[in-house]
Amino acid sequence: MAILEKRRALGFGACALASSLWGCGFFFGKIALAEMGFAHMVLYRFLFAIVVLLPLLVTHRPGLNRKEWGLLLVASFLGVPLQFLIQFYALSITTVSHASLMVGTMPVILALGAAVFAHERMDWVGWVALAGSTSGAALIALGGHAKGGATLAGDSLVVVSLMIALFWILLNKQLMGRHSHIVVTAYGLALGTAMLMIWVPVRYGFPPVHGVSVKAWLALAGSGVLCTATTTLLWNWGMTQVPASQAGVLLNMEPLIGSLLGVLVLGERLGPSAWVGGGLILASAITLTTRSKTRVREDMVLAG
Repeated sequence: MAILEKRRALGFGACALASSLWGCGFFFGKIALAEMGFAHMVLYRFLFAIVVLLPLLVTHRPGLNRKEWGLLLVASFLGVPLQFLIQFYALSITTVSHASLMVGTMPVILALGAAVFAHERMDWVGWVALAGSTSGAALIALGGHAKGGATLAGDSLVVVSLMIALFWILLNKQLMGRHSHIVVTAYGLALGTAMLMIWVPVRYGFPPVHGVSVKAWLALAGSGVLCTATTTLLWNWGMTQVPASQAGVLLNMEPLIGSLLGVLVLGERLGPSAWVGGGLILASAITLTTRSKTRVREDMVLAG
């Protein structure tokens, strides 16, 4: 029992760290978007990620059967080109604060999706923590003052991308029931990157090479290495240790970190409501990981 509790704590820690690093994604993205289009930014992000994952592709045999390759192909399409092209197009036409607010809806989407498709059930403590965390994310986003104007289309598309991400997460969780998180992560991202390498040049032209500043290249490298390869490895391993519905609340670390970057790096000002929101997120995360118990019906398999 002690070993299981330790692995559960490590799983929550991995998910929290992954979410925190994801919080840098919009920050790095805005830097790169100042010098190139959203599609080229996404392509470079994943190319940098694949460089880090190449050793894992060489040292780990996939061992998937035909059906599992099909599931991984669908998950890769949903989680890489479809989700990220929609999400960063949305970021290009809305503000970081509004995009962060929309990301705050992800734990609710994930918890509901896990309940419907993975047959997970949270107790009332978990749902209260989930509501508190989501409220905190909303307070943070609404408390920020971002330059530029937000659009309803951009905000709505961020939510659409999060709904797509739900199925990527659940399909990965199903595959990780039979294969290591390294195999699912490395081969899944490799397949998704290959799709980007085909689609982006055909639809948007070849990405720029000359005239891109060092600052933008560093932002692209950071988004690929830290916000893609590292985060996905951490998140997928964490998902093998904890229920998806409980891990979902930790996704609200993303708007928290994004707001801190705005204050400390970009000089944005946050009102009192944003600081209260940060406290709500942390309190909800602690409550969920220490007090809530989720029951998973082991005798039923993931739908879809």
